[in-house]
Amino acid sequence: MLMHLSYWEISAWFESVDFTIVGSGIVGLNCALALREKFPESKILVLERGILPSGASTKNAGFACFGSISEIVEDLKNHSEEEVFQLVKKRINGLNLLRKTLGDQSIGFKQWGGHELFLSKESKLFEECLEAVPRINTLLKPLFKESVYYKNHNSFNFQNIIKNYVSTFFEGQIDTGKMMQALVKKAIKKDILIVNSASVTSFSELKNGVALEINNNFEFQTHKLLFATNGFANQLLNEDIKPARAQVLITKPINGLQIKGTFHLDKGFYYFRNINNRILLGGGRNLDFQKEETTNFGLTDIIQNQLETFLKEVILPNQKFEIEHRWSGIMGVGNKKKPVVKQISESVFCGIRLGGMGVAIGSEIGKDLAELI
Repeated sequence: MLMHLSYWEISAWFESVDFTIVGSGIVGLNCALALREKFPESKILVLERGILPSGASTKNAGFACFGSISEIVEDLKNHSEEEVFQLVKKRINGLNLLRKTLGDQSIGFKQWGGHELFLSKESKLFEECLEAVPRINTLLKPLFKESVYYKNHNSFNFQNIIKNYVSTFFEGQIDTGKMMQALVKKAIKKDILIVNSASVTSFSELKNGVALEINNNFEFQTHKLLFATNGFANQLLNEDIKPARAQVLITKPINGLQIKGTFHLDKGFYYFRNINNRILLGGGRNLDFQKEETTNFGLTDIIQNQLETFLKEVILPNQKFEIEHRWSGIMGVGNKKKPVVKQISESVFCGIRLGGMGVAIGSEIGKDLAELI
């Protein structure tokens, strides 16, 4: 905890702070880097409640994706074509910015394509998505310059699914740990201060800035305060955002694993990929939306059991596997998929509600947040 700080600690870290960013994830650190470009001489402080970025930035599945076919079909029912186009454009721009900022090698980027599987009972949804492919390809062609989605055969021999899936060449995957390490290293190199285990418990606006209280026992002042806390934002801000817990598991290495790519299942509520001869699988929030609307990290039997069932019956039906790790992350969602990037008051700003697309749009949201200053 931050308590009984010395004169040296206070003067080096907490005096004359120009910008304080709450959250050291993808959005927070990209915001800090963008602020450094705009204000080279400023003092920039990033506060992180955990020992690592606590939320989703180090706990996601590492999908460098812009949306499965069924997600876009569903979006078109609730948004205009222009709104859907802009959603996908923002995701593509964000992924390109992430790759440009850190480099493909630093984030372990692999463009092995993306695929949406349809369970045997989902023939109606499959036909609906297949029918929508020409319309969506036409809609997205200005972004990709060629057709995005196509019908593909079951080349990985998954079981209990419709024999075809809808694929795209344009999706990829990253190593989330490498990405966040690279961001932290870049931020430190740019003289950005990062303080971990520092939870903002309250803040109040002053005439020329903001007073923050950390861990209920230490207070300091900053000129501008920027929130990049996504799923945890409703603890301090009154915005349209709710936490959404995502549970994940990963197998031990599997000899001869041939599966490569990113995969979506059951309208995107389940997702899996290969990583280092393992299968990483997450999702299941739709089994209990109410219980998963929480900022508490944890696991539930109902979801973990369903994840294992998909492994046994769909993904690895004829292979032995063991689970090595299980974890959860906290996303931020709302009634609309559009992120909330806004000025709240004279000195307070936020970039939140990434809707489960943090890898895709986090870099761009961080940059947009900095541009509000």
